[in-house]
Amino acid sequence: MKLTRLSLALVLLFATAISPIAVAAENVQAKPQIKAKAPFIWENATVYFLLTDRFYNADSISHLAYDRQQDAAPLRGFMGGNLAGITAKIKQGYFNKLGVNAIWITPPVEQIHGVTNEGAGNSYGFHGYWAADFTQVDANLGSAADMRELVDTAHAHGIRVLLDVVMNHVGRQTHIDALWPDTWVRTEPVCTYKDIPSTVSCALVKGLPDIRTESNEDVDLPPSLAVKWKAEGRYEKEMQELDAFFKRTGYPRAPRYYLMKWHADWVRKYGLDGFRADTVKHVEPEVWKEFKQVASAAFEDWKREHTTQKLGDEPFYMTAEVYGYSLDQGLDFVMDGGSKINFYDHGFDSLINFSFKNDAKKDPESLFSHYSDQLNGILRNHSILNYVSSHDDLQPFDLERQKALEAGTKLLLSPGAAQIYYGDETARDINVSIAEGDAKLRSMMNWDELENHTHRGGIVITEVLAHWRKLGMFRHDHVAVGAGVHQKLSDHPYTFKRTYQGHGLTDKVVVAMDMPTSQFNTISVQGVFKNGQKLRDYYSGNVATVIGGKVNFHSKSAMALIALEQ
Repeated sequence: MKLTRLSLALVLLFATAISPIAVAAENVQAKPQIKAKAPFIWENATVYFLLTDRFYNADSISHLAYDRQQDAAPLRGFMGGNLAGITAKIKQGYFNKLGVNAIWITPPVEQIHGVTNEGAGNSYGFHGYWAADFTQVDANLGSAADMRELVDTAHAHGIRVLLDVVMNHVGRQTHIDALWPDTWVRTEPVCTYKDIPSTVSCALVKGLPDIRTESNEDVDLPPSLAVKWKAEGRYEKEMQELDAFFKRTGYPRAPRYYLMKWHADWVRKYGLDGFRADTVKHVEPEVWKEFKQVASAAFEDWKREHTTQKLGDEPFYMTAEVYGYSLDQGLDFVMDGGSKINFYDHGFDSLINFSFKNDAKKDPESLFSHYSDQLNGILRNHSILNYVSSHDDLQPFDLERQKALEAGTKLLLSPGAAQIYYGDETARDINVSIAEGDAKLRSMMNWDELENHTHRGGIVITEVLAHWRKLGMFRHDHVAVGAGVHQKLSDHPYTFKRTYQGHGLTDKVVVAMDMPTSQFNTISVQGVFKNGQKLRDYYSGNVATVIGGKVNFHSKSAMALIALEQ
């Protein structure tokens, strides 16, 4: 196993300073932590992204709704995770202990009922991206009551909830799922990515119905939905709500406005705090700006009616999956064919940063300083969302999970918001040998491995989780970590400071890394903290007083996370 200097130092840290700790068996319900009231800004958010079906089954029962079968290819069918499972882990304090202040869930909307076979074997819509009915919770995941409890519980624990939304396409046609009318969707041509039209006005992949988001023509409800709603006894209610929406807004009854109404209803009903928008560059940019307005109005309506449940007064938040966007592109994403589009000007507060997984291969100072320069320069007052792995990226930072400690250090200490993909913090297997394609990335959350103190990458994964938790809590409590200005203080040991001032907040921290674990290390905090101030190392937990511009926490850890003692 090849270790970088950083990852070797972190392994030594655990070998010399930390004994294995049991972190998986957290069956006692935890109370919401007071720390949840730490100042929150989206620029410093730690977002936990999970596939609901793959995270946790709260009742340990496998449910197959709508006559779905157990005939899927490996990791391409429903496996039992549910909304109640997420709620259970929130109550146990799992997310609070990780410093998470936002959870991004895959679309919980009712999926196509049938199975598809497009080369990778039989597949079901467990992932949420093959919608059949945008107005209802998929029964495999739970109920409307489960969805409400999830959001209410998250808010009670100081955690916001982001809903993954799809405006680009609906679910595939199957032997039991009808294709929506051609006034609503097209299935050809397939996108060729030569220019904007061949990226937007086309089917993303063969057989995936593309919503005609460019159309302004009035369309009737798809017949399959009308039949479904009548059978469920809610046709008249749903149609009355649609009539009221179109009368109030003056929008034409075009496909995109139906979808805007249906998605905004989730916000108005449950109090969701934001959207993660899927396949953004495959939809006309102006559509997203309209969508933001509709969703924001719904959010304000919910906050007015739930003054004791809202977490703050910040506006509705939207982050975008603009495939291929890089921090270095700044404000203007280069579309296929060379055209540039500023998606920040079209309703988005942040963009997912696809380049982080490669940038994380750089040394820490090169990574941190460059990101700080960009975010405090051309991207000032804007935000990005960094990640090391995801549900559909087959070339993540650490495919074999050999550098889980380094991944946590770089992700959680980098400027910008951070996206933890479920199991990053527990070295979950994302290269499952029995599966093909992106299914490899979508294994069940490895709760059993935590309980069994499994080793991966040369370290016990409970120790990996302990490392991520310390970094996550430090980040949670100090907005300067992700939103501040970075400045190197020393090469040996590598030490830097982050300072933040804005939104009525002032914050400053010092971080030292790659320190010798054979001795107690003295760390310079000159120019950041004053002599006589009492500081805490939030990695070791030790406290020290600044003397001569320096502190010594009498710790043999390779890392120190330093801030004022609270």
